Amino acid sequence: MSHIVIDHELCARDGICIAECPARIIQEDVDGYPVLAPEDVPNCISCGHCLAVCPHAALTLEGVAPGDCLPMDAGPALSPEAVAGLATGRRSVRRYREEPVPHVTIEKLIDLARWAPTARNMQPVHWTVLDSREKTRTAAGLVADWFREVGVYPELVAAWDEGEDRILRGAPHLIVAHASTRGFRPAADCVIALSTLELAAHGMGLGACWAGYFMAAADAHDPVRELLGLPDGHQVYGALMLGLPRYRYRRVPPREAARVTWLP
Repeated sequence: MSHIVIDHELCARDGICIAECPARIIQEDVDGYPVLAPEDVPNCISCGHCLAVCPHAALTLEGVAPGDCLPMDAGPALSPEAVAGLATGRRSVRRYREEPVPHVTIEKLIDLARWAPTARNMQPVHWTVLDSREKTRTAAGLVADWFREVGVYPELVAAWDEGEDRILRGAPHLIVAHASTRGFRPAADCVIALSTLELAAHGMGLGACWAGYFMAAADAHDPVRELLGLPDGHQVYGALMLGLPRYRYRRVPPREAARVTWLP
């Protein structure tokens, strides 16, 4: 099957798919229909813009037909106020209730994060989930061991020795994003995916917090990498604590004004 297939009966030859192609590899044939030359197929990043934008459902990409896709109006449109509330209401949650997040909910969050943008649509993000307090406590202990070994954050080590976890905050879950270091922009891809997941978690009434201490140890401490069982050549590029918030936030604290330079 050709890389793209055009239904000539449906195609209006309006050039929209040609204009939207980020690689600029879809061209008009002699009759004005969009066409992709065989030599240009390797340059296609399979982003699906051409498939998604066609108002006439005339284009099939790599065997995926318009009917195979979710409609863009699958749910109610978010108002500007709802989007603003989502962005300003998100907090870094560090105190969690005892009950865990249902496994199916975490799966849904990770599934939603698949639609986060990635460089050249390479979709390199892999996920590892520490799915119990016992496992996250083990991970926090390994981080504390590393801090003790390298002589940093003595206050966190002291708190750990006294039974207080200030590293992963007793979170019931830890979601780790990792990817091959040989990718194009794996660090940015993982961070964007985790940021998408964090906002989705807030929208579902869950709490999340970036696990910076864990991320530092995952880069440098072999026991943490062994706990995660990372594939060869993979690196941790981000991690989020996740759980049900113990407390409800009631107001939005202030932020500094945005620092913007306009270049006309």
